[in-house]
This record gives sequence, C-alpha cells and structure tokens, in this order.
Amino acid sequence: MAFLNTAQKDIEVAEPPGDSISSLAFSNQVDFLAVGSWDNSVRVYEVGPGGKTQGKAMFQHQGPVLSVCWSQDGSKIFSGGADNAGRMFDVASGQATQIAQHEAPIKAVRWVDAQGGILATGSWDKTIKYWDLRSSAPIATVQLPERCYSMDVQYPFLVVGTAERHIQVYNLTNPTTVYKSVPSPLKLQTRVVSCFKASAKPGFAVGSVEGRAAFQYIEEKDSGNNFSFRCHRTTPNPTDVVIFAVNDISFHPIQGTFSTCGGDGTIGFWDKDARIRLKTFDAAPGPISASAFNKDGSIFAYSVSYDWHKGHSGMAPGHPNKIMLHACKEDEVKKRPAKR
Repeated sequence: MAFLNTAQKDIEVAEPPGDSISSLAFSNQVDFLAVGSWDNSVRVYEVGPGGKTQGKAMFQHQGPVLSVCWSQDGSKIFSGGADNAGRMFDVASGQATQIAQHEAPIKAVRWVDAQGGILATGSWDKTIKYWDLRSSAPIATVQLPERCYSMDVQYPFLVVGTAERHIQVYNLTNPTTVYKSVPSPLKLQTRVVSCFKASAKPGFAVGSVEGRAAFQYIEEKDSGNNFSFRCHRTTPNPTDVVIFAVNDISFHPIQGTFSTCGGDGTIGFWDKDARIRLKTFDAAPGPISASAFNKDGSIFAYSVSYDWHKGHSGMAPGHPNKIMLHACKEDEVKKRPAKR
C-alpha cells in the first residue's frame, strides 16, 4: 500500500462514530476495518492507497456495541452489544441478522475457525455461548466464575478474563471443560486478554487498570517464561506516579511483537521474547480505547476515545472520537534476538 512508504504522520479516518469507540478489527483478507461504538453502530471502512478511507457499510444494535470481529474468510462481521444481542453482517448482501442472545450485555465476540466456523460470545451474564450459524440456539453454554470482561482465541485455545481477576482457558477440542483456571498475575481489575500470535508456545497477555501487563504461558512446562512489566505510567515528579489503564493489547500477525495502548494517550510497541520496548509514541491528549493490526501488520489502527475509566460522570461533552492509522515501519515491529 502506497501510504506505508510515504506517510510521516498518522492518518485520521474520515467520518468516525459520534460516540466512544469500543472495538476495532481488521479483515484477514482485505484492508477493511470494522469499528464498534457506543452510538449503537458498527461501521466498516475500506483503507485504500495513501491511507485514504471510505465508509463501506454500517449496521445497528439497540444499545452500545462492545465488541466486533470477522470470520476468517472476511465474508462476515460479528458484533456483541449492550442490547444482549450478537449480530452477523453479511458483507456481500449488506444484511445484518441477530444470531446470538444472552441475559446481559455481550462484552466479547470471537470467531473460531474450526468445525466449519463457530462464534463464541462472552457476556456479563457469566456465560460463554458457542453458536453454529445454522442454528438459532447455542450449541453449548459454559458457566464462568464471573462476568466476562475480555476474551480472545488462538486455536485451539480460548482465553477469558472475568471480573474478580479470574482467567479461564479452554481447549476448543473440548470447549465446555475448563483446561486451566488461574488468578490474574496482576493485582487489579483485568481490562484485556490477548492471545499470542506467531508463537511456538501458546500463551496470552493480560492488561489491567494498574498500568501493568503480564505474559502467561498456558503449558506448565513454559511457565518459567511468565513475567509482568509496568507501562502506561507517568512520573510528573520524583515522588508521584500517575497510573493509567492498559485498554488494549494487539499482537503483530507475523512478527509476534505487540502493542499496548492506555488511558495516558500513549502507545507502546514491544517484543515479549527479547523483553524490550521497540517504540513509544504519544498518540493523543486523551485515552486510547482500542487497537488492531491489519492482516500483514503494515497498518496499525487505534482509536482516541473516552475509555469509561471514570464511568458516566467522566464523559465530558466534546470528547474526541478519532480513528487513526499508523504506517508501521519495520524497525518498530520487528522481533529482536531473544535474551539468552
């Protein structure tokens, strides 16, 4: 894509949502970006040469949209919302249909590219449900210890972070039985769990409200590699530390390096194996709420948006809602030699 070689500044997506942005997801096939928002909508943008964006589609929920994802073949978009509904948008026909239902808001949706394709939905009703798109009833329901706050899939593992710092791991070859249940290695509320990409050893990252992230390997034999680190903290003077939530963690699809974005308006690119920071940039004067790499990791999208860290009372009028596109340079995302 031409703008990857020429763009010096991050490019703003035209016509963003009018309310907080909760979720970003790129298609695995083409540079289409799905955006979920608190304005009850899912918008789809095409990213073209020069970073020029064009709105391609939009569909609605009856409450804020909290999560979006794509099918592996890029033909469908899935979304979950505060209306307790999961919806599917068919890209070819432009039709949206409800395909999932919970007793409380759906906080996370993830596509499982197995057995013909299954949608997993995680809810504040303390369940995960698995859906075959050909059936109106879930093919299985799993009870969680608490409300689902975040969920991610890297087949064969599905990882769920819930309230009260529980982390549940499921092996999707036996999707209704807990494969591993551990407390979060972080002390405070989980904000995001994200599965490793391009990694020989399966595992996941956790981000919390305390400005820390942690890396956990699923198999016990790899657990000696577990570690956590501080990020998204500022020190205005030597005696004070201001701590911000880690709102999202995204893994580069090829390098396996990763990004963190936080309530402090900064983004960090990191290499977990070499345990070094590759780049930090001040992206915005306000929180970064969500992020995503495109299919080959050449574009990094992030949203500048209120992250609800102070609840409804913190939602000031005129708060920015922007989606920005960053052209990734090789030295920002390339793996470094691992420490010996």
